[in-house]
Amino acid sequence: MGLFTFAFRCYKSVMDISPLIKRVARGKHGSDHLTRIEAKAVFEQLLLPDADELQLGAFLIALRMKGETSAELAGFVDAARTRITGFEQFSAPAGAVDLPCYAGKRRAGHAYLAAALKARDAGIPVFIHGVDQIEGRVTAWQVLQQAGVKRATNLIDAHDALNNEALVYVDLSDLCPDLFRIYNLRPRLGVRSFANTVARLLNPLTCDGQLNGFFHTPYADYMAEANTLLLQKRSLVFMGAEGEPELYADRQKLIVKQQGELCSQLKYSEAGLAPYPREAMDIQSLQAQTVAMFGGEVSEREAAVMQRMSQAFVWASRGEFPASWKDEKIPHG
Repeated sequence: MGLFTFAFRCYKSVMDISPLIKRVARGKHGSDHLTRIEAKAVFEQLLLPDADELQLGAFLIALRMKGETSAELAGFVDAARTRITGFEQFSAPAGAVDLPCYAGKRRAGHAYLAAALKARDAGIPVFIHGVDQIEGRVTAWQVLQQAGVKRATNLIDAHDALNNEALVYVDLSDLCPDLFRIYNLRPRLGVRSFANTVARLLNPLTCDGQLNGFFHTPYADYMAEANTLLLQKRSLVFMGAEGEPELYADRQKLIVKQQGELCSQLKYSEAGLAPYPREAMDIQSLQAQTVAMFGGEVSEREAAVMQRMSQAFVWASRGEFPASWKDEKIPHG
């Protein structure tokens, strides 16, 4: 079957995805990657509310074992975007920054959100999306609501809020309920699925810039390269504190800058401050710490993080970096 014939059949009828599941589930040495078109087709079917649960679970675990490619991630994002009401009908204002928050915090306050509020006050629109509850962690929404940030339930209201108030939050459960359903399968699957990464790459209002954190190193290149395929204007994809889009003050293992079709690594000089905390805080104390940051009460480490994040917001919005940030070629070329 030719590629275009395959694509046509995928869009015009309910397809039998078992051959695609078989291709990605053949084990470490036998599995095969999907094309972007194939990935979109299979995930469009799995996103349907009446999708076969056995096939869905098998595909999620098979991809977990094989690992996603950039093309597959782009295809999955393409599919998820078709399930977002109003996608491409509403766009963020020029210079807006997409900030996906899907990890939550348990060891330190949300310095990146304090920086987001400062970015808003400096005229940079910030679109935040995530999930409002994560067991054992404090989510972005749980602290943003204490700062009076508006929560929109659809892209129409989010678009209006971003234009009027320059910062808005939308929950994945409202933004793309079908993706949220799959994202929420983690407790039943026992492991994280690619739905988490897809949610981070959605950029629902097609903001010019994106700041995207991850926890596992290989995702730096996958996510940055997926953004090039998705025609993202510019993004920073980096190892973030606890998986959130928050740079470190004392060290920064990996930052990939994606600008159009070009990707490179970035470095900045270490601040020489206390390392990120290792011990978990109780939820009330962590929330209080973040609220204090919103009010300007910051430690030396938090101030350094906020400065780094402020610089990142400026680049994501305008493409401008201070001289202290150095571009380096990605090692694998």
